Amino acid sequence: MRVLSGVLPSPNDDRNLKRVIYLSHSGIVEVMPVRSSGRRLKRPRDPLALAKLIGDIATGQVQDRQEDTRNPAAVELGRLGGLKGGKARAAKLTPKKRSAIARKAASARWSKR
Repeated sequence: MRVLSGVLPSPNDDRNLKRVIYLSHSGIVEVMPVRSSGRRLKRPRDPLALAKLIGDIATGQVQDRQEDTRNPAAVELGRLGGLKGGKARAAKLTPKKRSAIARKAASARWSKR
């Protein structure tokens, strides 16, 4: 199976979305959209309002994406800190402190029973 990446026209949208295409010997197997930076609209809990929103999205009257208002530099910094935070914390813990944390976690797990 080969994986291709390209821009395909979206049927519900006037802009082109980047999609990942999985190909096999028999042809196209699956076309999946690549995540964009925007988020989906929050779905209402009311069934009638949800049905109306889904209909509006299907007919193209409403866009299903919200713009991401976060600062990209701050998002990247937060992600980098999250990737190395646990390893850095574990490296600086003393064996005594690590044992105390493990003891506290075990007592929390066993207190639920």
